[in-house]
Amino acid sequence: MAWNEPGGNGNKPRDPWGGGDQGPPDMDEAMRKLKQQLAGIFGGGSGGGGGGGPAKGVSGALFLTVISVIVVVWALMGFYTVDEQERGVVLRLGKYHNTVQPGLQWNPPVIDDVTVVNVTRVNNATFREQMLTQDENIVEVNLSVQYIIENAEDYVLRVRGPERSLNNATESALRHVVGDNAMDYVLTDGRTQLAIDVRERLQDYLDIYQTGIRVSTVNIDDAKPPAEVQEAFDDVIKAREDEERVKNEAQAYANQVVPEARGQAQRVIEEASAYKEQVIAEAEGDAARFSALREEYAKAPEVTRQRLYLDAVQGVMENTSKVVVDVEGGNNLLYLPLDKIITEGGRGASRGGTVTDSVDIRELTDRVMEQLRRDQASRTSRGGR
Repeated sequence: MAWNEPGGNGNKPRDPWGGGDQGPPDMDEAMRKLKQQLAGIFGGGSGGGGGGGPAKGVSGALFLTVISVIVVVWALMGFYTVDEQERGVVLRLGKYHNTVQPGLQWNPPVIDDVTVVNVTRVNNATFREQMLTQDENIVEVNLSVQYIIENAEDYVLRVRGPERSLNNATESALRHVVGDNAMDYVLTDGRTQLAIDVRERLQDYLDIYQTGIRVSTVNIDDAKPPAEVQEAFDDVIKAREDEERVKNEAQAYANQVVPEARGQAQRVIEEASAYKEQVIAEAEGDAARFSALREEYAKAPEVTRQRLYLDAVQGVMENTSKVVVDVEGGNNLLYLPLDKIITEGGRGASRGGTVTDSVDIRELTDRVMEQLRRDQASRTSRGGR
């Protein structure tokens, strides 16, 4: 029957809520009927009489209350906070939805799965591996890698196990770089360049894998040979240090000797130059003197010859300290050791006595000669008698 069909009271339309001609529908009665219907669905049937009505109403109200609490709790569970240094990757029903920024966020629980990733913290990973060098030696390298998560979406979704991918990529890059260099270079001077090469190659690998990781620093903490050959390697290092020490000592000695040798060479050159100038000057002087003497000899040959003879004898006598006296009419020569007399005079002067100079020697010589003449004259007078 239609709602606007006339009812039993004349021309008034029928109430769809079954109220007859009671006027507008009663909201309380409508809610009660709705609760009864819900109770009939979830409460196991309506029963035979009207005595179960209140109990069914209470059960329906309790059910609605529980449902409301569950809905409220579910809604509250969806609130979360993303810190300033973090980003949140949202998966809705297992599919990427968006990346949330810092602040208070809400996502429906169970439906959305949010993974919060710190994108500013510097993470550190250490590695210790043994590997072959280019010259087929084994070295043990301790390596530390510092990195940050640059792309949260790639870090969470692109690679399964980004930390494991980082470990594998680091080992591969390290083996490649170490394998291209000799053992001495890896263990001594090449650590800095080795770290730079490993970092560049490692970042290339991580970019290819789309891990979302950016490597900030790679440090070679230690590089050494295996323990089995450590003693022999220490001997090699000691020999290299001794070689370097000897080179430094030789360089220091060379720095000391070479300037002295150069100074001595310059001194010899200067002395030779001075001697050259001296010889030239003396030769020029002798030549000039000879020319002047030749002119004088041409004027008075006999006088000049006598003068030259006396000058020569004087030069010879000035350079000797021994005097030999030929006694006229005798067979013996008288020897006067003037050098010893001078030496004794010097020793006496050092002991506080007087010094025998050239004047004293001449006086002594004159006395000796005078005494010799007297003795000779005395022997001659005796022979004449």
